[in-house]
Amino acid sequence: MTEEILNILKKSLRDYDRDRCIVLAKEAIEKGMDPLKVIGTLTQEIQEIGDSFNKGDLFLPDLIGAGSAMEGAMKILTSELKKRGITRESLGGVVIGTVFGDIHTIGKDMVATLLTAGGFSVHDLGINVKADQFIDAIAELHPDILAMSALLTTTAKEQRVVIDGLKKEGLRGKVKVMVGGGAIDQAFAAHIGADGYAPTAPEAVALAKSLIGK
Repeated sequence: MTEEILNILKKSLRDYDRDRCIVLAKEAIEKGMDPLKVIGTLTQEIQEIGDSFNKGDLFLPDLIGAGSAMEGAMKILTSELKKRGITRESLGGVVIGTVFGDIHTIGKDMVATLLTAGGFSVHDLGINVKADQFIDAIAELHPDILAMSALLTTTAKEQRVVIDGLKKEGLRGKVKVMVGGGAIDQAFAAHIGADGYAPTAPEAVALAKSLIGK
């Protein structure tokens, strides 16, 4: 029965069926399955989907659909971990958000979901995040990585505002900064002093791991 649920869950993720994934995650918990095992199964599946996307075998709508389905199941499973007092081993902490003036959320949400699935503890500040909110979060949470997204060329400059603010507060050397979004490329990332840039959500996970030496 356990393997049957996991197999159906993997298929539902492949079908981008968020509602079905949520139902199956709840069913797995009701049957006493280990949430960590279920998360591991989903993580492997989403990584394979990400690899297929990077190879060009799948497309952005596929990645968005899978990310949404994964997010729905993960909320149920991580909530159950907290209830049981189970601590999931974390690769590191990440603060993530879309910069001030920018309300685009899809790309940021995909990165947050895949980072969580990949083993990171993610604190999502949301969208339209002001520089001082990012800085306060770094000072309070002491994450390993700050991840910022900007889709618009008019808001991309906010990423530099945050980096400059971190320098002013003496925090820049304490956190790795990775950036992404439609308005960003490697040259821009280097220009503003970021530690790395990733063009896609799956590549963002690989970048995050490399930044902390994993």
